[in-house]
Amino acid sequence: MTADFAVGEREFLLDGEPFRILSGALHYFRIHPAQWADRIRKARQMGLNTIETYVAWNAHSPASPEEFRLDGGLDLGRFLDLVAAEGLHAIVRPGPYICAEWTGGGLPGWLRPPPRTADPGFLKAVGGYLDHLAPVLAPRQGSPVILVQVENEYGAYGSDTGYLRALAGLLRERGVTVPLFTVDQPADGMLGRGSLPGVLAAGSFGSHIPERLSVLRAHQPSGPLLCAEFWNGWFDDWGGHHHVTSAAGAAGDLDALLRAGASVNIYMFCGGTNFGLTSGANDKGTYQAITTSYDYDAPLDEAGNPTEKYWAFRDVIAKHAPVPPDVPAAAAEKAPAFTVPFGSSVPLWDVVDLLGSPSAHTGPPAADDLGQYQGFTLYAADVPPSPEAGSRPAVLSAGEVRDRAQVFIGRAPVGVLARDHRDRALPLPAGASSSRLEILVEDQGRVGYGPRIGEPKGLIGPVTVDGEPVRGWDVTPLPLDDIGAVAAKLRAPSPSVLPSLADVAGPAFARAVFDLPRAGANLFLDTRGWGKGVAWLNGFCLGRYWSRGPQRTLYVPGPVLREVGNELLILELHAATAAATFAPGPDLGHTEP
Repeated sequence: MTADFAVGEREFLLDGEPFRILSGALHYFRIHPAQWADRIRKARQMGLNTIETYVAWNAHSPASPEEFRLDGGLDLGRFLDLVAAEGLHAIVRPGPYICAEWTGGGLPGWLRPPPRTADPGFLKAVGGYLDHLAPVLAPRQGSPVILVQVENEYGAYGSDTGYLRALAGLLRERGVTVPLFTVDQPADGMLGRGSLPGVLAAGSFGSHIPERLSVLRAHQPSGPLLCAEFWNGWFDDWGGHHHVTSAAGAAGDLDALLRAGASVNIYMFCGGTNFGLTSGANDKGTYQAITTSYDYDAPLDEAGNPTEKYWAFRDVIAKHAPVPPDVPAAAAEKAPAFTVPFGSSVPLWDVVDLLGSPSAHTGPPAADDLGQYQGFTLYAADVPPSPEAGSRPAVLSAGEVRDRAQVFIGRAPVGVLARDHRDRALPLPAGASSSRLEILVEDQGRVGYGPRIGEPKGLIGPVTVDGEPVRGWDVTPLPLDDIGAVAAKLRAPSPSVLPSLADVAGPAFARAVFDLPRAGANLFLDTRGWGKGVAWLNGFCLGRYWSRGPQRTLYVPGPVLREVGNELLILELHAATAAATFAPGPDLGHTEP
């Protein structure tokens, strides 16, 4: 049944009656599609009446504006239909910018016009995006879609009301008729810059409830109060600690919000996982890459299990609205714990031709100039001869590395240039003159917040040795979006495929095969003892791992597993123990008060 949803003078109205939004954020692109229904059902069982999701433009159109995927884990229509089947409403936040700690804040790497502006080229690209999205959203308005967001926290970035008005117009022109809203942190400046006359302004905050609502009400004297992102946890970055918040404290803040009569969207209800190479980065002076796990210390953990926070929130909601009598299981069975040896490995150098094709360049191009928007880029050139060759180490310098470069001479490791350490130079071994230089550059996630949104990846600026430019580059994009050929090579005996009887020396791929000890189980791949790399299971990319932590396990969704013959592949960049271990539960790292 299609509902009539409206923004009233003080309340939301559903079919003419007052309605309070009790929503939870659940990003379809961070959950395996076979688990969507389970997570949605558990939202209803906690007492929620609405599901909110972003739409990640770059997930649907990763390589070009002509491409727009709506299959598998990107089938937004199916996700919304499951929301409706559970009797819930939906809030959709299509951006085009979403932040969400997602790579590039959801903006595709192929965008060339200035993003988040009224630039005609950018608005044309957004219009093309919405042309693909509108046929999914428009027929589902009223059931389940009741609200659609314009942009996201724009007041923290810009102040062009004309740009926001243009976005709203693009939505309306494509048949979006439900109420629109904006979201900003409840500060006068941000609300003033990021809101749009005639469009509901919502806030994003997680504490100091009376003060935040007071600022929101002062900015918008009429209309319902909506906390569109009630932050109940936080995200993690590599090298930091795992963020947690008190269940009792978060529940108290939620209670204060509901006692004030406000509507809420809990961010996150279930955070999920940055599968593949989709985790983003922040750069507020220092580059910080986001971890693979997006658990967020949410009411449902990364594997979909209710936490202490789930039950505390359910109790709070029950004070303000009816909650259903059915509840999920209180505790999940421990995952199977076992170890399996790697049966074979192959150096990266021996499979580069299976992963990408080289092209010749005078100077080192940015990865984006090659149509490369994720993964790795391999740069190779000859070190220029030096009149002092052999007498002292030469110095290799790069203008800027985005984001991490492993340097090799004659395929022997020399060192690492890391963006977060602001490394731009390192010594080459004596006698490196005229040797083959190879630089493996990793895109660790595109910046998704602040002025560095949209910047290219790879080697930026000149590469020199003792001040002399290195010229004559062979550059190979390695997006790692299809490693089927590498897997096939590891299955077949050949001189380059080595039995992994000892530790894996990277950069190399390694393969292990195992049977599932218990049908239907989730697994947690323990990455302790490994250096840095990427893992796949049965061709499904679990994401990045790194000994830097805090995250020590990778979540393996049960639906990607089979009872017999599961195939684990890793790309280890440095060194890894000769076996893969699966843990009985997640280990997301150390915490701080």
